[in-house]
Amino acid sequence: MQYYEINEQTARRANDVNSMSDYRPGSATEEYRAAVDKAAALVQAQKPKISPYYHDKLDALLDRYARRLADYYNAYYRNESACPSILVCGGGNFPVRKKQKQNARRESLWQEYKEIDAILDKIRSVGTGAVDLTDPHARELLQDRLQQEQNALDYCKAANAYYRKHKTLRGYASLTDEQADAITDPEAFSIKLYGKPYGDFELSSLRGKIKRVQARLADLDKLQAAAQQPDNTTKFDGGEIVRNAEENRLQILFDEIPDADTRDALKSNGFRWSPRNKAWQRQLTQNAEYAARRVLGL
Repeated sequence: MQYYEINEQTARRANDVNSMSDYRPGSATEEYRAAVDKAAALVQAQKPKISPYYHDKLDALLDRYARRLADYYNAYYRNESACPSILVCGGGNFPVRKKQKQNARRESLWQEYKEIDAILDKIRSVGTGAVDLTDPHARELLQDRLQQEQNALDYCKAANAYYRKHKTLRGYASLTDEQADAITDPEAFSIKLYGKPYGDFELSSLRGKIKRVQARLADLDKLQAAAQQPDNTTKFDGGEIVRNAEENRLQILFDEIPDADTRDALKSNGFRWSPRNKAWQRQLTQNAEYAARRVLGL
């Protein structure tokens, strides 16, 4: 983790023109570093919960947070030092327009701070959403997730078998007696409804997650197979279909702007216009292929 420099001289000037109290040397840097330390602790708490393949992304987000926060602090202190408080300098010849400009800059800085603070939410969400199939580590991430879900299912099934035999979970796996008793409490939902620690709904949920991960792996196989095909374009009268495996998009490129009916048909079939790629596109799937051929009459 790297700290970035806070301009203490600017922070002192901002304090002197806005406050009657003396500036405590180093206090701006201390405040900044405390915020970065808090973000670093969040990263360290997140890493054990997710695949190691995401750890570099967490470190990059932490560095972005530290750098942008330092930029924000320095910009904030520059703005605050640009015009004194009327309580400090008095009302005579007070630079009203300069204060208005300062206040407008405060608002834009506040919006910037909210964007920086949102990086913390990104840190919390890393590794918890769907795996991007274009990620170079997509297969490893999906296989890790599949193993986690399978381990959870095996754990629950073994716990139910242990409970059927012993009528308790004491001594099962690494559970403490207190944890075992809480899970098998007669009033616990699964015990009361199903007569076992992990009910059918929990096992079904885990099996559903396993099937969804397996389906994503199958999609990845298809995507990588498509990327290896030498012919990734299909010409048609008036344009071409491009199978862009790098961006995981099926793209339709027209020689001329399509008519309104064609545009409506594209939209109703899930295609959206991408100004950056100059193409109508949707996720690269077999259904997208069928939809494109249907719209184009191929």
